[in-house]
Amino acid sequence: MQLTVPLEIEIREEAKRLFANMRHLDYSMSECMLFAPITLKINRLKKQKNAVILAHNYQRPEILFGVADFTGDSFGLSVEAKRTNADLILFCGVVFMAETAKILNPSKKVLISSLEAGCSLSESITAADVRKLKALHPNVPVVTYVNTSAEVKAESDVCCTSANALKVIEAMPGNEVIFLPDIFMAQNLRKQTNKQIHSWNGKCIVHEIFTKEQIMSYKKQYPDMKVLAHLECRPEVIEVSDLAGGTSDMYNFIKKSTAKRFMLVTECGMSDLLRARFPEKQFINPCAVCPYMKKINLENILGSLEKEKFEISVPEPIREKAQSALDKMIAIGK
Repeated sequence: MQLTVPLEIEIREEAKRLFANMRHLDYSMSECMLFAPITLKINRLKKQKNAVILAHNYQRPEILFGVADFTGDSFGLSVEAKRTNADLILFCGVVFMAETAKILNPSKKVLISSLEAGCSLSESITAADVRKLKALHPNVPVVTYVNTSAEVKAESDVCCTSANALKVIEAMPGNEVIFLPDIFMAQNLRKQTNKQIHSWNGKCIVHEIFTKEQIMSYKKQYPDMKVLAHLECRPEVIEVSDLAGGTSDMYNFIKKSTAKRFMLVTECGMSDLLRARFPEKQFINPCAVCPYMKKINLENILGSLEKEKFEISVPEPIREKAQSALDKMIAIGK
């Protein structure tokens, strides 16, 4: 006769697991006890439904350390989405990321726990806008940042992430490219390539708020720190940074660096993740919150998984064209 473990004991063990991962973020055991019942339910449901949870680096700590099977940037999660053997994919990120998972896995059910998790970059451009740009610059390759809708990806030759944008641009034939939609990223990339870049005026509402003056003020206080800035930041911010790239670039830089203090010029969630992964290092955090990423929480993750609601669908003609652009991105790699 098999004895079942009382629920109270299971919850306490789950809270201990959460606390072990989140104590470096100043989470108390009492707070972890509040999260434990719902993370326990979510993790059980994942097994029952053969589901996988992909969580972007900007998600809340209780998601990253409580229920995520994979964490990472857009590129890494795109690769994991294509590799997975799960029947069900639940994306903890913004809508365009869930669309990307569906594009790469047409036979699988893909969910997102909140349809309100949008993106200012994705909403800054439409497929019609891309077609107009292509008419203005005929036969020029279109390189599109993954922070875009499926329809925009379908009008593109290849996609890219902040981690591999330069590599993708350099891989394109000819001496010019159309780069969409982030204007600051385009300006930053112009300084790294001899190719002519035709850009669009899209901006990230998180990264556009950082200023050079803000960074220099922190540098005066902490002259020994390394400044790691997202490629979506303004060029003048990039100029005073030690690294410009994506969140995976930041992670790898910190992992290899002998420095003890870092400033991350990106969304707050990345600092949370790295403080937990590298508790021996100090992180200076000029915090900026993505309101879209924070639409995702444990409660709506559980609701989406239980009822399999907020399913992502992409019309097949659009999906096929978008997949071609994403497959080229993955083939080029980082």
